[in-house]
Amino acid sequence: MISIMSLIVMSICTIMALLATTLTKKSTNDREKMSPFECGFDPMSSARIPFSLRFFLVTVIFLIFDVEIALLLPMTIINQMINMYSWSLVSMLFLMILLIGLFHEWNQGALDWAE
Repeated sequence: MISIMSLIVMSICTIMALLATTLTKKSTNDREKMSPFECGFDPMSSARIPFSLRFFLVTVIFLIFDVEIALLLPMTIINQMINMYSWSLVSMLFLMILLIGLFHEWNQGALDWAE
């Protein structure tokens, strides 16, 4: 009885493994479908095309301001832990540095998309 059940289980497992390999196989092996998709770049073109410096600059600006937001959010919680004068002094200094950086980026033309 146990040998018959183990034979049935082994045959079902074998059939399921064979069906899984045959049914999930891709029907079309197109070169474009088999290549990885890399952030909107054409995978079939040359990999040595010049990289857009504007894209890199916008990415760096986004990361900088994203980290600044992550530093600003805990300031509301710290407000209750320290005295109001030192908290306002530190937060105003931090915001002034952010605003000076933003105006500098604006004057340098890093935020202009019209070019």
